[in-house]
Amino acid sequence: MLAREGHEITVLKHRIDAPGGRLSELAALGCRIVELAGPTWLPRKVRSAGALFWPIARRMTDAVLDRTLHPGRFDLAIISQGLNYDGLHVAAACLRRGLPYVLISQKADDLYWPTDGQIEKWRNGYRNTMAALFVSEHNLGLTQQQLGFDLPQGRVVRNPFCANWSAPLAWPAATDNVRLACVARLDTREKGQDLLLRVLAQPQWRARPVTLSLYGAGHNAVGLAGMTSYLGLDNVEFCGFTDTPERIWLDHHALVLPSRCEGLPLSLVEAMLSGRPAIITDAGGGREILIDGETGWLAPSATVAALDAAMERAWDARDRWPQIGRHAADVARARVPQDPAADLAAQLLAMTEGGALTIPTR
Repeated sequence: MLAREGHEITVLKHRIDAPGGRLSELAALGCRIVELAGPTWLPRKVRSAGALFWPIARRMTDAVLDRTLHPGRFDLAIISQGLNYDGLHVAAACLRRGLPYVLISQKADDLYWPTDGQIEKWRNGYRNTMAALFVSEHNLGLTQQQLGFDLPQGRVVRNPFCANWSAPLAWPAATDNVRLACVARLDTREKGQDLLLRVLAQPQWRARPVTLSLYGAGHNAVGLAGMTSYLGLDNVEFCGFTDTPERIWLDHHALVLPSRCEGLPLSLVEAMLSGRPAIITDAGGGREILIDGETGWLAPSATVAALDAAMERAWDARDRWPQIGRHAADVARARVPQDPAADLAAQLLAMTEGGALTIPTR
């Protein structure tokens, strides 16, 4: 969006060798693309081998950052983190160069606390950021607890989604079979698909006309397939990754998301916007958009017993799922902006007004 408006954008990213996708779109708009894993004249195998050794990989990344992040050329660095700390070495490079920066955190969880050796690096990175952006109030609050101080520059932003804003989808054609979809990376530590398989292996669920579609890819795909086979679950289908998640809800009735940790799940936002109820665990910011018993069902913890109880409540209300789904769509539209990217772009541009940025310190 910013590139189309004529702003100069440089993208620094690991593993950009593969052509196509969003990076190609950015390059076509004149954006400069920089490989963070080391000089591109080095063969990819050499760079990959170096990445196996953390000190070497970090030195290579820091060298690229120091060569690229010139404060006279850039007004602002936007550091996108998968968690709430994995971009802090980039923040340190910005501080070394005197370049103002913004931190965006996609997730924060009690599974990932800073060690005593890391805590000052965390605190320094957050004390000196122009803005600390999080995808949920939960993530912001937890990060403040982990740091041990308030973040006055902390704000909540939303991610772009793949769903029709204008109206929810029609309810799937009538069928005796209840079709559940779990849309998440196949990563059991965080996404908890193993909990869901254990629930479905219980006698009462085996006796019900329920099918589960697992959408997503990840490093636990083989293990989850093996667990499914071991438990004798013939009603579970592995559908792989899809780049059109909105189509999932054409023939599925509800989302089930047994996560152990989250930011704010896009699959939840997309399911609700599409008019589908959701069954989720109380992880991350899910409860900030889902109303338990009204737009879906909330399991108080990521355990088999809690998830089973939430799914039982949902099952008992299945005749009302179409109405609950319509209410979910209304609530989602009230709690998520129509164009999150435009909102974020406006915030970023507001930070650069007049071209006179200073790094806040305290």
